[in-house]
Amino acid sequence: MGLSLKFKTNVLSAIVILGMLSLRVAECSLHNKKLAYQAINCRKHTAILTDFGAVGDGKTLNTKVFNAAIRNLSRYALDGGAQLIVPPGRWLTGSFNLTSHFTLFIEKGAVILGSQDESQWPPLPVLPSYGRGRDAPGGRLSALIFGTNLTDVVITGNNGTIDGQGATWWKKYRAKEYNVTRPYLIELMYSNQIQISDLTLLDSPSWFVHPIYSSNIIVKGLTIIASIYSANTDGVDPGSEMSGGIQDVRAEDITAIDTESAVRVKTAVGRGGYVKDIYVRRMTLKNMKYAFWMAGNYKQHPDPNFDLKAIPEINGINYRDVVATNVTFAGRLDGITGDPFTGICISNVTMTMNLKENELPWNCTDIAGVTSKVTPKPCASLYEKQGVNCAFPTDKLPIEDVQLKTCSSVWK
Repeated sequence: MGLSLKFKTNVLSAIVILGMLSLRVAECSLHNKKLAYQAINCRKHTAILTDFGAVGDGKTLNTKVFNAAIRNLSRYALDGGAQLIVPPGRWLTGSFNLTSHFTLFIEKGAVILGSQDESQWPPLPVLPSYGRGRDAPGGRLSALIFGTNLTDVVITGNNGTIDGQGATWWKKYRAKEYNVTRPYLIELMYSNQIQISDLTLLDSPSWFVHPIYSSNIIVKGLTIIASIYSANTDGVDPGSEMSGGIQDVRAEDITAIDTESAVRVKTAVGRGGYVKDIYVRRMTLKNMKYAFWMAGNYKQHPDPNFDLKAIPEINGINYRDVVATNVTFAGRLDGITGDPFTGICISNVTMTMNLKENELPWNCTDIAGVTSKVTPKPCASLYEKQGVNCAFPTDKLPIEDVQLKTCSSVWK
């Protein structure tokens, strides 16, 4: 059970705030390179990837270099932290692990390339709340950029790129050649105070950004691109593969182009948990299959003996201020018989359709909610109530009250 923010082909300025934030934001700059970026914390120490012998020719494998550099910089965790600069070039690497009080900064013109050598992606045990791998019964492979039990981590850049080179992974997955789950592009587990921002992410082997068992997370300013032939390339999956709950997710200023869906909720009987108090606003959608998609019939389970009494709770899902063009289906909203999705609110939405003859723009079962100023007219179970403007929290987060400070770092 979970909530996935799925964007294929292009997502611009996606902002996702998970949990109650108590993070400090500071503007950081590297003056002699004229780099500037915003981050939850700045660092006292700086190193460049090439200091450790990396070669950015797109052919030389740098897995050991990335891991050695980060291990070296971890000694500064309690002395103001450290940042590793990835300069322009094409840096081929397998999976590497981050450390606490650390920034990975990917410069414009720099590309971190995921190796297609599967030996460069170490195996991990299955996630405890799911009980098996997402793709296959066996374990799973470590993400390209991975971290566990971390505090205060920034992955950012001035639109640098992380390319998972996922095509070979998708092909083998469809041929059922894996007994393990494909790696993600970025995964952080049991961690807090995390920022992932201002990057271009390309062709992940599977999901792009997967924070799990974690809190106090900012994801913003990402461009996420995957081929239409990709498999399971969700953009941002907070807490997916979990059996607990997801609550108070805020997503805004999202552009999605040529994709199946934007913000999607999926679950099923036997998954338990809850998804509630989800707030989405200001989406621009182009060439979409579904503008709104909620699935209570997502049939995948870790084993055939799941508990039929584990009924999920889906309540308080809010969408507002959406413009969508060339949409195949305005909404596919399928709750669970005897356990409807409730508290759905959709307001101020304009969609232009590419429907074939005799197709309906909305398909709704076992849901309840309200709409206002939505075109085309929604299904009857989302009754129209004039003057409704769906909720988006008005409380100011602590992050908004922090005065930005300028941080500087000198490196050659």
